[in-house]
Amino acid sequence: MTLEELNELDAEAAVIELTKCCGAQSWVDRMVLARPFADEDEILSVAKKIWHECREVDWLEAFTHHPKIGAVESLSTKFANTKEWAGNEQKSVDTAPTEVIEKLANLNSLYKDKFGFIFIVYATGKSAAEMLEILESRMKNTYQDELNIAAEEQHKITMIRLKKLIA
Repeated sequence: MTLEELNELDAEAAVIELTKCCGAQSWVDRMVLARPFADEDEILSVAKKIWHECREVDWLEAFTHHPKIGAVESLSTKFANTKEWAGNEQKSVDTAPTEVIEKLANLNSLYKDKFGFIFIVYATGKSAAEMLEILESRMKNTYQDELNIAAEEQHKITMIRLKKLIA
């Protein structure tokens, strides 16, 4: 899809496409209303501004639109609309040693228990071992610190997905 095609979609279709980039409904609705975008710089600038105006509830909603790192089986069901993107973002997990995958799974559960939301990391270009190391280090954070870090990671994911959407 091109940026021009995104600009020309009716609101309902634009919601579907933008939800692939970020699952926060408030962010999606505001992005739909902000169209048309003149160029890539403008859509990315507006996306950033809107994301940083979102509230905790919006961030938490966006997090629910991601599979757990390494939870590849959920890509084909709950996250089918972003299966290809999320699968590519997490592709290093496919070749990771079983021990690393098991540690990721265990720490993912402990993380969710501690913070109340899944571990969000900009996974593109990171090995499973690197993600495990990041997860281990972030377990020491307070709720507020971790929420802010996760929101910034979500923002990075949104930006790369927006670029993919209009490529």
